[in-house]
Amino acid sequence: MLYLSLIIPAIMAIIVIFIRMKATKYPVTKKKIILPPIFMSTGSLMYIFPYFRISLLQVLEALGVGILLSIFLIVTTKFEINQNEIYLKRSKAFPIILFSLLIVRIGLKLYLTQTIDVGELGGMFWVLAFGMIVPWRIAMYFQYVKLEKRIQAT
Repeated sequence: MLYLSLIIPAIMAIIVIFIRMKATKYPVTKKKIILPPIFMSTGSLMYIFPYFRISLLQVLEALGVGILLSIFLIVTTKFEINQNEIYLKRSKAFPIILFSLLIVRIGLKLYLTQTIDVGELGGMFWVLAFGMIVPWRIAMYFQYVKLEKRIQAT
């Protein structure tokens, strides 16, 4: 179970890098920015099962770490205007940061499995991931709106 919880995020990180690189070829829309956190929010249904439930302190810890780690994603996400459309700008640092975050996550998971139940840890890491994606997408949304206003002003 532990190995599976390490391999799946690695595969997901690789998929995200390919999706992100492909996304730079198409214009960004508000919908493309807003939908991923909404889709991810369905993962909170795991808390229906006691196996995944975590304490308020664990929620706050995971959320705090997620928000801190989101800073790296926010800093590396930039948009550019091309022919009156907004595109995601390719960042050479993004794959490096994504893999670095993955390594940190794997390291934390390996360390914390010694003291925290795997189910609780899964619940904490979902909160951590959600705490990363929501601030990142909010920052993306505000950057997008700013550029959209610039396009409309011309």
